[in-house]
Amino acid sequence: MLDLYWLSDDAWARLEPHLPHNQPGRPRVDDRRVISGILHILKTGARWRDVPPEYGPAKTIYNRYTRWAHRGVWQRIFAKVAAGGAIPDELMLDSSHVKAHRSASGGKGGSGRRRSAYRGAAERPKSIVWPMLAAGSSPSR
Repeated sequence: MLDLYWLSDDAWARLEPHLPHNQPGRPRVDDRRVISGILHILKTGARWRDVPPEYGPAKTIYNRYTRWAHRGVWQRIFAKVAAGGAIPDELMLDSSHVKAHRSASGGKGGSGRRRSAYRGAAERPKSIVWPMLAAGSSPSR
């Protein structure tokens, strides 16, 4: 069973007045469901296309998030909701992590540490061929 995230009634009551209204075009689908889906994806770190169907179509959820991000809607909502509440006695910061592909640490170019031409000129070139030539031909020939 999936562990779905839904905005509580209290959280929705504080958030809903700050959402953009009177937008041109087609009427938006249920804001509470879509925003809950966006928060679920941000909380779990899943891919947008893997959003559970209970939140609605993945494309709708992704489009709403990106459009509002480009228009600065999320920053305005956060600022208004944060300004509307009392300052707590205690605050906590939480760390986050970013998933990276296994080849993201260097790829084809390696780790990025390069020997300078000045230092490299004084040393003998390193390659796999040199030790093989120095040792002579292999017994398998």
